[in-house]
Amino acid sequence: MNTLSSLTRQIEQLRIRYSAQWRRGLLAKVLTKSLAEAAGSTSPKSTHKSLSRFLPSVSSNQPAVYQKRSIVSQSQNYRAHTPISLVLAVVCLTGSIGHRFYNKPKLDVGTKAPYTIVAPTAAKVEDSKTTEENRKAARIGSVPILKIDNAVNQQIYNDLRRAIEQGNELRRMAGVVPFTETSSLSAETQLYLRQAREADWRSVLAALKDQKDPKDSKKPSSNPLPPNARKPLEESLEALRRLARQDPYSGVIKQIRPPLNVAGQQAIAELQAYRQTASDESFSTLLETITQARRRYMMAVAALSEPSVTGLANRYDAELFAMSEADWQKMLVGIYQAAERLLAQGISPGLPDGILKHAVSIQVRTAVPAEAESLSTDILLAVLRPNLIRDAERTRLRAEQAASEVEPVIVTIDRGEVIVNAGQQISQPDFVLLDYFGKSQREPNWVGLISLGGLVAGAVGVLWVVERRFHPGLRRRDHILVLLLTLSTPLLVALQVPHTSLPAIGLLLGSFYGSAVGTTVVALLGWVLPVGLEIDGIHLIASAAGGLIGGLIAGRLRSREELALLGGAVGLTQGAVYLVLTLMASASVGSIWYTVVGAAALQSLAGLAWSIVALGLSPYLEHVFDLVTPIRLAELASPNRPLLKRLASEAPGTFQHTLFVATLAEAAAKTLGCNVELVRTGTLYHDIGKMHDPLGFIENQMGGPNKHDIIDDPWKSAEIIKKHVIEGLVMARKCRLPTAIKAFIPEHQGTMLIAYFYHQAQQLAAQDPSLTVREEDFRYDGPIPQSRETGIVMLADSCEAALRSLKDATPEEALNMVNKILRARWQDNQLEDSGLTREEMPKIAEIFVQVWLQFNHKRIAYPKAVLAAK
Repeated sequence: MNTLSSLTRQIEQLRIRYSAQWRRGLLAKVLTKSLAEAAGSTSPKSTHKSLSRFLPSVSSNQPAVYQKRSIVSQSQNYRAHTPISLVLAVVCLTGSIGHRFYNKPKLDVGTKAPYTIVAPTAAKVEDSKTTEENRKAARIGSVPILKIDNAVNQQIYNDLRRAIEQGNELRRMAGVVPFTETSSLSAETQLYLRQAREADWRSVLAALKDQKDPKDSKKPSSNPLPPNARKPLEESLEALRRLARQDPYSGVIKQIRPPLNVAGQQAIAELQAYRQTASDESFSTLLETITQARRRYMMAVAALSEPSVTGLANRYDAELFAMSEADWQKMLVGIYQAAERLLAQGISPGLPDGILKHAVSIQVRTAVPAEAESLSTDILLAVLRPNLIRDAERTRLRAEQAASEVEPVIVTIDRGEVIVNAGQQISQPDFVLLDYFGKSQREPNWVGLISLGGLVAGAVGVLWVVERRFHPGLRRRDHILVLLLTLSTPLLVALQVPHTSLPAIGLLLGSFYGSAVGTTVVALLGWVLPVGLEIDGIHLIASAAGGLIGGLIAGRLRSREELALLGGAVGLTQGAVYLVLTLMASASVGSIWYTVVGAAALQSLAGLAWSIVALGLSPYLEHVFDLVTPIRLAELASPNRPLLKRLASEAPGTFQHTLFVATLAEAAAKTLGCNVELVRTGTLYHDIGKMHDPLGFIENQMGGPNKHDIIDDPWKSAEIIKKHVIEGLVMARKCRLPTAIKAFIPEHQGTMLIAYFYHQAQQLAAQDPSLTVREEDFRYDGPIPQSRETGIVMLADSCEAALRSLKDATPEEALNMVNKILRARWQDNQLEDSGLTREEMPKIAEIFVQVWLQFNHKRIAYPKAVLAAK
């Protein structure tokens, strides 16, 4: 078992040395010799057979570009498009989409028959297409079943009760008639005097003033009123003038009768008669009573214009106040009876106001007094509203019943009867018969297939341009994934699955490769699919809308929870678009729009279901196709990951070193426009191999004895240091880390020299000439950084220990030291394949120093007394 473990580690070390040794032309000798020694075999043939299991085959004439690729890059596929892959993609897509061109009838509906075709035998053939269209129309056109909404009824009764209470309050405000004894003034006269216009009332008072009192002949005829009655009369006149000038009352009272009509003359006569028989004090009291009654009446009429008076806001006449109490109570009973009958019959939505008013008038005609019909109608119209709602389940059953009752459309023909004459346009019944007898001339439509292939090639070209612009460098496996997801939609349509997978495609591709790629694929599929497949246009547009929303937003999300919430938005978008397009497509559906709400709800559920499928598939696709999405990177960077928890507990010094390096690298990556999430996660795992021997690294020794002082062998110490790269890759493979994360483990060290032990070995060689010091024994196996992200981590890792060692240094001193380290890495050719430029080195140095200053800020020195108190 120990031999097998040792062999595995040795092979892993050979894999790391692969690219570096290949450049030196020593690959074959080193690999064969080392593996043979580790396995204890001297057979070159068996050695080569074992080696082929772990390393890809190579030849001596491979290009230099391939020779420089790192071990991480070699484990991936080529990134460049090849003509064969593009042709294969176009052929696969054309073949899956172009179903209608494989067996397309030459004599189709709308074409002209080249010759006369007769029926060879008698036949009765069902026109399934027309039958299905008729059944669909029956479902949509089915009259919905309605039911009474008790909650609406209760609200109507509450509103009616409030309207009646307001009427009672207004009547109490206006006062009752008669307001004085009918022996003094008749009820009709009291009613007239209370609601008469101010001009009429002043005319009455003027007539009384000009009339001489027969009981007092000594008084001048110009002043017939007694002295004690003159003052109340003048106050009444002044109060009436003041009320007339106030805005709330002006223009409110309607003219009911002409001034000084019969009722007015009757009022004057009765007042004069009462004055002749009553005392001056009684007459003055009567005038004051009339004035108060008029004031209350005008205040009540003014209150009718208040907007809070439900059902009475537009009534400015005196009908409400002229009604006797008995008639008022009878009217209330009749209103409730009419409301009950109307609500029991039901008021449907969209009922014209004229029809509802006519129905209310008929109901109140026999239930209330004649003089209260108009007021009762207005009150009911103010509170009534539609109380019928759609019974969804019974409506669905009726629609299905209506569809099932549609008889199949059968096309019959006798033997020898002409199906279609030469030059005649073929109709749907004609085509049914032609297809039944095999005379529709079905054959592959090569012109259509070639045209579709050109269209698909153009779509692939558009996607290639978008990829180069927004997400360059996709691997071959990425192209395979995009192709497989794209092929899923036409295959599902061909299998007659009721809902397309466009929402799932938008979510997955948007999450994996960004919004541009996701929305482009969905849009191109929505454009190409109708060309080669029979698919409902409204359904396709609704699915594409959901896919576009998913693809547009998925690339910005950073957690599975956010992706799940996006799935709900995708479903709502798909259902809403389907509902709107269905209503727009058919004028007849618009009047019964609720008949398609059920279908729209199913579309929403379908969009949500595809989102759930995408959410469930995404982790598996990420592992199978070795993807590093922002969501997966965020999950891998969680401190609760088992590998990171082990690193924090087994090698705490290395873990703290990792956190500081991550802070430095993140800041530089953000400034240089690199993938910050990838840098953060890759840095957290770049030194996990140190867990194999934590005490072999000084940051974990915690002031204890140095293990390398006990070993006292720089070659063995260098092997221990270098071994953390090998062990780190083994751990990463066991934990199934993505290749992009594993790249940080060897590339952050590159082929750097382990300088301390190299110089120690040189000192020993100077004392013992028999010792040979080779530089490659003290260099890491590489490869050097192959991306800007791993290059930044190399620089941050190199500067971390130096920055930590600075205590009282100035920012200028720290910057000089960092620049010296970066210059050394550049001169050692460690960054030649990373993509970082020499001009970016000063920027990176400044960023590292800024982060160091934030960590190395000064603190206030507490007085000793304060420290003692703590």
